[in-house]
Amino acid sequence: MNSRSKRLQPAADQAHQKAEDALAKLAMQQQALAKAEHQLDELERYRREYAEAGNGPVSVTALLNRQQFVARIDQAIAQQAAEVNRQHRRLDQVRDHWQQAHARESALDTVIAHHQEHERRAEERHEQAEIDERMQHRRPR
Repeated sequence: MNSRSKRLQPAADQAHQKAEDALAKLAMQQQALAKAEHQLDELERYRREYAEAGNGPVSVTALLNRQQFVARIDQAIAQQAAEVNRQHRRLDQVRDHWQQAHARESALDTVIAHHQEHERRAEERHEQAEIDERMQHRRPR
């Protein structure tokens, strides 16, 4: 007969795998967020550099082109900022999923440890009962 702790072990193994998978997804999402933030920083840096570079006299056409280009950069910055926000929300979701998976894994580990301790104490009581039984049937010399 299998003990309870041994019967629960496959569930604990599955919970452990799910927690590991969730942790890997969390790491990937953190990388995706860092990449999106880096791209936003680069766009903002480029916008500042471009704005600082053109302070000389220019024609009306060049000024209009420059304004249109700055407007496109600003639009790209707004889109990237929205992407960063989306990545933050996704990170929160993935973190919540990992925390739930980790909590399930920990709970199962605790239950298994409790059962193992209970089984260990039961085995000790059984062994002590056998020793006591042998001592009662022992022939006095």
